[in-house]
Amino acid sequence: MTQNPVIVRFAPSPTGFLHIGNARPALFNALFALRHGGQFVLRLDDTDRERSEERFADAIRQDTAWLGIKADRFERQSSRIAAYETAAEGLKRSGRLYPAYETADELDRRRKRQMARGLPPIYDRAALRLTEAEKAALEAEGRRPHWRFRLDDASPHVAWDDLVRGAESVDIGSQSDPVLIRGDGTFLYTLPSVVDDIDFGITHIIRGDDHVTNTGVQIQLFEALGGAVPRFGHINLLTTASGEGLSKRTGALSLASLREAGYEPMAVASLAVLIGTSAPVEPAADLEALAGLVDLSMISKGPAKFDPADLDGLNARLLHALPFEVVADRLAALGIAGGMAFWEAVKGNLVRLQDASDWWAVITGPVAPLPITPEDAAFIEAAEAALPPEPFDAGTWKGWTDQLKASTGRKGKALFLPLRRALTGLDRGPELAALLPLIGRSNTMARLAAQRLRPAA
Repeated sequence: MTQNPVIVRFAPSPTGFLHIGNARPALFNALFALRHGGQFVLRLDDTDRERSEERFADAIRQDTAWLGIKADRFERQSSRIAAYETAAEGLKRSGRLYPAYETADELDRRRKRQMARGLPPIYDRAALRLTEAEKAALEAEGRRPHWRFRLDDASPHVAWDDLVRGAESVDIGSQSDPVLIRGDGTFLYTLPSVVDDIDFGITHIIRGDDHVTNTGVQIQLFEALGGAVPRFGHINLLTTASGEGLSKRTGALSLASLREAGYEPMAVASLAVLIGTSAPVEPAADLEALAGLVDLSMISKGPAKFDPADLDGLNARLLHALPFEVVADRLAALGIAGGMAFWEAVKGNLVRLQDASDWWAVITGPVAPLPITPEDAAFIEAAEAALPPEPFDAGTWKGWTDQLKASTGRKGKALFLPLRRALTGLDRGPELAALLPLIGRSNTMARLAAQRLRPAA
């Protein structure tokens, strides 16, 4: 028996920019497809015509590509309305989709009366008791029906084996028949989503655990439409470090802002995926490597707290491991011409790649001299006199400082810190043995002289 290929989907609404919380299900779906040799479908759920915007649609495609996600198929729900209308007509003929005419105010008053009587505030299916004459009278008043999906009372408990959470069930009997079509004829999320999942052959639905309660309705809708029910997996949601939810409408930790801030896509992807799992949080080189680090069984059930400070550390670790050829073009775009020697010298001191510009400025100068004591001024003068001739190489620094150590008696911090301050204007940074050949002898002499002449504070 041939097993069906894995087909997953990520289905954002183009009503805002993707943030790190949206990236989590997108990545888990992409990684699941990679792990199982499957396909990834990017689908825009853009049936909300008022809030969907093309700029958000473009940004979604740009952001997912930036993360390294390659879509095998791209779809938009706005181009598939005819398919949803066909499905809706079939549900109407079978009696599973029925018209209801209550206004929002009427439904709200009804719910309040039910709660006052100690009853659950679910829809009482009053619309099913309307006669054709009563429906005609309501429509003559100008009312247009919304359409509800009649849940199957014979199967009030819908159960499934969740890929993340294990055995799960939802009590359909405690839910109202959901509205699938608004009074203006537009579709809500549920019907288009299920129709698309059937038509595209989606085998696994991996999404946030805020959708657990939706699953029972969707399983019944799959069955009512005669489609195969996919496997469901509900992953824990990302929150801020303080436990607050993320919202694309506030721009919180948007992928665009993280990209503009200079974070590496694989640092963002690694943290978005590995946090809230039993796997160690470490940077992966690419999505294929990340797919090998984690699977759905490793996801915890509690929320995963995202701290941007963790991203700095992860980004730094990723940069420190990158070979020069991977960053050469990006360094050139920053106007940095130091080649491999520069990269090897400074990469261990970078948090973000653009930090390399600061170190290039240190190498090329000018460097502002710092206040200096008379004792250090005399030491710097001795350093000028002892500076070896060119060419400078990897051994120049050691030869120079060994000579100074012997002639001045200085060692440790007293020997190295005045030289670092003179050459870089800073108290810390990359190894001077690597920086010195890049700075060059003439610049070194000029900086030593400027430092020696700087008056004491």
